Amino acid sequence: MNYEEFKDKVTEDVKRELESRTGKSYDVQTHSVEKMNENYDALTIKPEDGILGVNLNIGELYKAHEEGHSYEDLIDSAASRAESALENHPDFNLEALQDYDHMKETLSMEVVSAARNAELLDKVPHKEIEDMAVVYRFVVDTGDDGRGSILITNQLLDNYGITAQQLHEDALKYAPVMRPAVIKTMSETLMEMMGPEAKDMIPVMPSDPLFVASVPDKIQGASVIAYQDFMDQAAERVGGDFYILPSSIHEVLLVRDDGTIDRSNLEGMVKEVNETQVAPEDLLTDSVYHYDSKDKVFELAEKYEERMASKQRESVIDKLDGKKRETISHDSIPRPRARGGEAL
Repeated sequence: MNYEEFKDKVTEDVKRELESRTGKSYDVQTHSVEKMNENYDALTIKPEDGILGVNLNIGELYKAHEEGHSYEDLIDSAASRAESALENHPDFNLEALQDYDHMKETLSMEVVSAARNAELLDKVPHKEIEDMAVVYRFVVDTGDDGRGSILITNQLLDNYGITAQQLHEDALKYAPVMRPAVIKTMSETLMEMMGPEAKDMIPVMPSDPLFVASVPDKIQGASVIAYQDFMDQAAERVGGDFYILPSSIHEVLLVRDDGTIDRSNLEGMVKEVNETQVAPEDLLTDSVYHYDSKDKVFELAEKYEERMASKQRESVIDKLDGKKRETISHDSIPRPRARGGEAL
């Protein structure tokens, strides 16, 4: 059975299985879903008398089928997942969604790769920072199973009658309050992950050069780099200038710039981790960034190096010009003349 045949058959069989289990009627259709970092064919399942539905990734189901999983088990699993999601979906007030003054207090931000999401970014308000883009979401539910959010589109913005700039300013105001930045040393992070029993296993460095930055629920936590005061807050915590490594869309690593770090080594590390450890839907970028705490500049690390090299060249030129001016000034002083009008 090829993919198209599988897609048609799954649509029919999941509908049949759900209706057999629950005695209810469902509308089950397939359509393409565009998400940040990910586009996929979805099986959209919605009660015929309902408003909210659930999406299942057909590509994942087909891949499991190709890997040898029983088709019947896949249908059973898909129906169970859909039934559970529909029964336990968060209460959602559609009227509240139409009231921007109410919804703006739930604003959050997400930082994504601008290149990887170019097509979708045409449809959503965003602000570019280097090779990344900031997009905006309403957080509609938080719980032990994760967080529900709604990506804000250009159409939704038009419905509200507000500008992208106002949206950005409101997000800067409310997002850090609802989802504040959390900066911890790598030792603290590992201890938190492994539990109190790991206290004696993890060495505590007197001056840890590596920090992890995210938000309390660690979902889309790389967004902290777009917060208005984050860079200065991080510089104080880290102890000066630092490099930013995009671990994923959920967190970033901060490395203290002690003047000895090789940017190319950091870039190689980020690229390798992205290729081997990070799920495609969680990728941010392969770039490395830098924050200059003195000049208060966030930029690509290669731009930082170019800017520093340019400053150094200008400094050398200024010194050379200064010496030249001194020489000219000295040579222009009239020398005393000897008797008879001859120069001494």
